[in-house]
Amino acid sequence: MLDRRRFLLSTAAGAGLAATGGAVFAQEAGSADAALSTVMDKITQEHLLSSPELLTMLGLDKGPGAAMKGRLDDRSLAKQQQDKVKFVASMAALNGIDREALSPRFKVYHDTVRFFGETAIQGYDFPYGGGMWPSPYTVSQLGGAYQSIPDFLDSQHSIDTTEDAEAYLSRLSALATVFDQETERMRAEFAAGAVPPDFVIQRATGQMQSILGADPSSLTLVSSVARRAAEKGLQGDWAARALAIVNGEVLPALTRQRDTLAAALPSAVHDAGCWRLPDGDAYYGYGLKFYTTSALNGQEIHDMGLEQVAELSARADELLKAQGLTQGTVGERIASIGSLPGQLYPNTDEAKEQLLADLNAQMATVMARMPEYFGRLPTSACDIRRVPKEIEAGAPGGYYQSPSLDGSRPGAYYINLRDTAEWPKFTLPTLTYHEAVPGHHFQIALQQEKVDTPILLKVLGFSAYAEGWGLYAEQLADEIGMYENDPWGRIGCIQSLMFRAARLVVDSGLHYKRWSREQGIRYMVETLGDQESSITTEVERYAVWPGQASSYKVGHTTWVRLREQAKATLGDRFDIKGFHDVGLDAGGVPLTVLERVIDDWVASRRG
Repeated sequence: MLDRRRFLLSTAAGAGLAATGGAVFAQEAGSADAALSTVMDKITQEHLLSSPELLTMLGLDKGPGAAMKGRLDDRSLAKQQQDKVKFVASMAALNGIDREALSPRFKVYHDTVRFFGETAIQGYDFPYGGGMWPSPYTVSQLGGAYQSIPDFLDSQHSIDTTEDAEAYLSRLSALATVFDQETERMRAEFAAGAVPPDFVIQRATGQMQSILGADPSSLTLVSSVARRAAEKGLQGDWAARALAIVNGEVLPALTRQRDTLAAALPSAVHDAGCWRLPDGDAYYGYGLKFYTTSALNGQEIHDMGLEQVAELSARADELLKAQGLTQGTVGERIASIGSLPGQLYPNTDEAKEQLLADLNAQMATVMARMPEYFGRLPTSACDIRRVPKEIEAGAPGGYYQSPSLDGSRPGAYYINLRDTAEWPKFTLPTLTYHEAVPGHHFQIALQQEKVDTPILLKVLGFSAYAEGWGLYAEQLADEIGMYENDPWGRIGCIQSLMFRAARLVVDSGLHYKRWSREQGIRYMVETLGDQESSITTEVERYAVWPGQASSYKVGHTTWVRLREQAKATLGDRFDIKGFHDVGLDAGGVPLTVLERVIDDWVASRRG
């Protein structure tokens, strides 16, 4: 999946902010375009000032943004209300602009910003969750500063100078306040009737206890600053100072958060879906709208999933039979591939390093083919890294982290190597095509590298567009012959698509049809043949991000439909490079906006 902190956060800062005196967006001809530029500029500057973490993620915490490098985001209830007021004001200004008077490019901007702003406001109307995106619990096994900040400080807070190291320590001290702000929000959610399911509480408190029970000096929070300062030759007692902050401030605040969450366990229920929350059915509708950028309801999502699982299972059955696997269900036969000789890496650190090296080789192979299918290629590199050990237990199997806007940090895709048995070799090429090339890395890096795009549109994103592209990239890799001599890899590709189709079934099953956690796990294990440990992590993820799991296949179906419609209309005039370039040039947009962009491109090609 994408790095949720970056890609589902809609706010941004412009590198040219200071140099232009605040005029972040180019003023195009036409008063309507200028008015929209003003609105986008206001959104950008307001949220720039309130998101120091985003500045760092984008590489903009230098120069005029340097003062923000020692701070963390304000996660208080008061800040939530302030954000809602700002969104309401911005949307009022946006709605006052005559859309028909906008230039074509600015119509895309208008529709994109309007969709996000209006759905964000809808989220703030619920008495639980973060408001900015659909996740009903401030702290869970996948949400909360305890889960995100250690990795953020280690992988995104750069340390090149003594000032950078001091800023790291300042942020470390601020982490205690952040924990307490989240704890306050948790209590408010509990009072509103939004206590997480028991398994979410158990998983989250277990992960917190892993941090609290470890030797503090071994924590990444401490070792990261010491190691990187030493690498840069920065004099100072960094480890001792970080350890003092962790022991004196951070761990006590995390203990308070763990205790507050654990105290809610006796009142927690086992039901996984958000239907049980106040206005829970409406919350799931909001989640589907936000993540799929469509008007599909729970029943339509469920039916789509069942239909696509059946079709993909039939394709997998044919491929499995061709390899001599004829006995058992499709899921059982796919599961058996992992037991074939040579399919598993040993579960050792040395073997995990070899796995990463093999993934890099796969990425280089597919990258060599990309000039045949894309007119624009990203200039940013893409690293492949393992998920930090501290968060492996509850982290997804793989996800992408965007490069910085200033080019100082490459893109990266992370693979969870808690157990190499979860990654038989036949599954790995597809992961690379989805997360890196030509998947998320192409899509996000190209979006960020466009020089004529407003900064806001460079970082604004929608899961259906992005994850749909990731699945389309998997399909494209198959279509261009990347599995030509790899029948097991092609089965892995089909399994990946089945996996996302099954997500449609289980996401809607949990939140619309009121399935239990166990029913969702059982369905996916039987359908896909995956290990129960990895499926359990997946289903528990769907429980805390209602609607997000449905975005993948809804987006993929739309990308493929738009391509096939363009082919049918244009015939010999269809250009695959042009289709890819115009689709990615649109940036992260709702699917309804993407459809209009492609329709306009087709019309222009017809002449």
